[in-house]
Amino acid sequence: MQEWSAEAPSRLTVFEKKMLFIRMLRQVGQSPACGCWTPVLPVRFLGISPRQIPADANFHSASFSDTDHPRVLITGGLGQLGVGLANLLRKRFGKDNVILSDIRKPPDHVFHSGPFIYSDILDYKNLREIVVNNRITWLFHYSALLSAIGEANVSLARAVNITGLHNILDVAAEHNLRLFVPSTIGAFGPTSPRNPTPDLCIQRPRTIYGVSKVHAELMGETMQSRFFMMPQSMANSSATWKPAQGCP
Repeated sequence: MQEWSAEAPSRLTVFEKKMLFIRMLRQVGQSPACGCWTPVLPVRFLGISPRQIPADANFHSASFSDTDHPRVLITGGLGQLGVGLANLLRKRFGKDNVILSDIRKPPDHVFHSGPFIYSDILDYKNLREIVVNNRITWLFHYSALLSAIGEANVSLARAVNITGLHNILDVAAEHNLRLFVPSTIGAFGPTSPRNPTPDLCIQRPRTIYGVSKVHAELMGETMQSRFFMMPQSMANSSATWKPAQGCP
């Protein structure tokens, strides 16, 4: 599936995106000497941090003991990035602590590589049961209909990308989860400034996928300000990451 929409100012191949994403994920659990972290993936990310995180916490420098690993759920896990993310997190936190989920049947090698469960993000009751029964503490939300499929079925894309997001936001708030929701270059439109495109600029995407990602970004900001009230030192945990220089 093609993740980046046709109106995107520039593109990378799926392979290049995966390699960049893997480079970013390898920094999980590492603490750079400078105390900061520079994003390497030229797409925009939205992360919603829970109230349970201390003010000096950082996803990339957190230290966990063998008995204090997070319990991770990945929705839409059979998409472009879910399986790779699961493999990396399982190496870091243990195989049984990272659960892949999707509404599709997994291939054999994925099914046997670690925990996999059926999860429909439009079924809020089921989503809550999964979080409670598996003691989930971190949630990576990748479930979405991308540009091409979304344009062919706008009503379904609206349900999955927007209603599904609201279910995720609600369950994360209810159970104090650490939540990561990726945005995309598709959130920009043909009228957005380019080379480089700033985070704060005109966003007028022309696909339902892009529109839903703009909605996700705004919902993240709203939930942070209304419910979580995170200190300024954690602003990057709930804001969109600035793209690499020269990338939209």
